[in-house]
Amino acid sequence: MISVELLLDDDTERRVHDEWRRLADAGLSSQGANRSPSNRPHVTLLVRSQVGPVSFTEAVQLLPIPLELGEPIVFRHGERGVLARPVRVTEALRDLHAAVHRAAGPGDDAPFTAAGEWTPHVTLARRLRLDALDDALTLVGRACSGAGVALRRWDSETRTVTPL
Repeated sequence: MISVELLLDDDTERRVHDEWRRLADAGLSSQGANRSPSNRPHVTLLVRSQVGPVSFTEAVQLLPIPLELGEPIVFRHGERGVLARPVRVTEALRDLHAAVHRAAGPGDDAPFTAAGEWTPHVTLARRLRLDALDDALTLVGRACSGAGVALRRWDSETRTVTPL
């Protein structure tokens, strides 16, 4: 799978890393448990099985954009869920999402990144036990503002990151 991701400004990224650390220190599921050097807080804009060699220049020229990370939410899956911060969809974020999709052209978009179905968020924990949700919520901060400052391409097969 190939994804195009929006990276956060340094201060916002540091806040999210702090939340990952607090969750992990409490013995809870945390995105920080992934020690890969490519693991960074981000907002996924596009996920497909393939993205050809295209230019994302139009999208990159829209950066930086302001971001608002909301109070934590949970995407439930049985007795577990994904703990995340929703990202408010502003005109700037909608324009960036559209520019990325225009550049990539038509394709087999993952539903959660397709136009009309996109749920922008920053993941804090995957597979969090729902019975630990109250504990997890005490460890994460309040809503905050920041910026999206860069785009990258993530190839899950080769486990490589390419700055765009």
